[in-house]
Amino acid sequence: MFELLLPMLERLGIIVTVAFVITRFRFFRELMDRKVITHRQQISAILFFGVFGIIGTYTGITFDAESSEFGRWANDLDDTEAIANSRVIGIITAGLLGGYKIGIGAGLIAGLHRYSLGGFTALACGISAIIAGMLSGFFYKKKKPLKLRTALLVGSLAETVQMGIILLISKPAPRAFALVEEIGIPMIVANGLGSALFLLIIRNVLNEEQKAGAFQAQKALQLAEYTISYLRKGLNKHSAEQVCRIIYQEVDVSAIGITDKEQILAHVGLADDHHQAYHSIQTEATRKVIEHGEMIVADHEDIHCNVRGCPLRTAVIAPLKKRNEVVGTLKFYVHSEKQVTNVMLELVQGLSALLSQQLEIADAEKARQLAKDAEVKALQAQINPHFLFNSLNVIVSLIRSEPDRARSLLIALSKFFRQNLGATTRKWITLEEELKHVKAYLLIEETRFVDKLHVHYDIDPNALSVSIAPLTMQPLVENSIKHGLSDKDQDCEILISVLKEDEGTQVTIQDNGKGMDQQLIGDLGIKKIDSEKGTGIGIYNVNRRLVQMYGNTSRLQISSEPGSGTKISFWLPEVRKEETS
Repeated sequence: MFELLLPMLERLGIIVTVAFVITRFRFFRELMDRKVITHRQQISAILFFGVFGIIGTYTGITFDAESSEFGRWANDLDDTEAIANSRVIGIITAGLLGGYKIGIGAGLIAGLHRYSLGGFTALACGISAIIAGMLSGFFYKKKKPLKLRTALLVGSLAETVQMGIILLISKPAPRAFALVEEIGIPMIVANGLGSALFLLIIRNVLNEEQKAGAFQAQKALQLAEYTISYLRKGLNKHSAEQVCRIIYQEVDVSAIGITDKEQILAHVGLADDHHQAYHSIQTEATRKVIEHGEMIVADHEDIHCNVRGCPLRTAVIAPLKKRNEVVGTLKFYVHSEKQVTNVMLELVQGLSALLSQQLEIADAEKARQLAKDAEVKALQAQINPHFLFNSLNVIVSLIRSEPDRARSLLIALSKFFRQNLGATTRKWITLEEELKHVKAYLLIEETRFVDKLHVHYDIDPNALSVSIAPLTMQPLVENSIKHGLSDKDQDCEILISVLKEDEGTQVTIQDNGKGMDQQLIGDLGIKKIDSEKGTGIGIYNVNRRLVQMYGNTSRLQISSEPGSGTKISFWLPEVRKEETS
């Protein structure tokens, strides 16, 4: 009995080879991942595992039940012979991974083959092969990972069932009993261990590939991090060349290329001279990728590297997309198709997806900047046209009586609008410049209201060089005059305070106007307000820009009570010089 166990275990070495080979097949990877496979893949799985069962039969050891002798490798059998084999391992694996259909299909192929070899156990072994497929299909769990102990249990159980069928239907009975007594335990042990071993090897191979894939994913993320500063400005020749150089230094390939939809933007590595010769020509492979939006592996004819002396024979080409529209391609060049591994394909696909996201981020940055410009223009639009007309009327009325004052007001008005128009071209100005803008506005307003309006300034000289976004203070001052002081006949006062502290600057604008209730304070600056006297869009835009540029700590702080005036303040944290450049 036990003299058979060692040869049976030795021949399990074939399982190692088969297990490694099977991991190369796509359908098997889908089975291991517990995914739904196509009808064609099911047929491929049945055929493969059926052939695996046939190999298990041929690699078995013949046993003569009359002489009790072990012999040659299995082939045509005499009436007194049977086979101690590992056929059941392929069938068990098929059922455990693919369910009833694949298990029974593989069992049917392996069983019919075993029946054709003859021997007094031919029918019993043929039937038991099909039952093994049914049994393993019973233990199939679609959404749960397959455990080693399950494979060990089902493999041993299927072989035990086979021994029982041999005892029931093989004739003569004494010969069947002698066979089972001699080969039963070795086959149960060997095939149980073999089923578990087969699954273990497959798991290890796939896990190693997953680790390699994870490493490539990590590398793709690192490359994306390195390249993001260049792609922020969009896809152009300069950014494409920098990205290609970074990838080429980090990835073991012959060359890297990037194209847009019309031309090659950059090519770094071998054969760059050939690519420069036709930099404005798109290859057939590139056109396919741009048209269909899917990654392909192209040979030398499709990548225009059939120029004499060109060392590049194969390219992996992946699309670069923005909002699901192909805007270019990423190309990895190698010497031969043998260098194109699954790991490389995953790296290229992952990297192209990350670069595509960066291009979308670049568009988002542009849109954000456009939105900021639009907000500035919205602030400019808040300047009431009546302010211009009223200012001109005041100047006209002063030309004869007070020409010097009229001249001063005209200069102030000019400075005000020049500063206002220039706000869209500058992201930052100094507080000193912003205060000049506010003072120009207030000088005109003070003249209009004669002795009704009085403005007080409490400005820390150390704060004048602090950076601030243009058109931040003026809308708040205008709001105080337009809404807070409009119904007040005399003694209208505004206090503008700028205090420099250790970690930033506090800016406050306070009036002694009519004030507002708490409900209005809660909405002001947070949303647009539906009111007969205005929408609050000026304060809303200022508050939004402060939050976007500095964070929530710079949000407008508003305190007011009806009849007691309004106080609006905000905090300007220290801004690094490189952020204002």
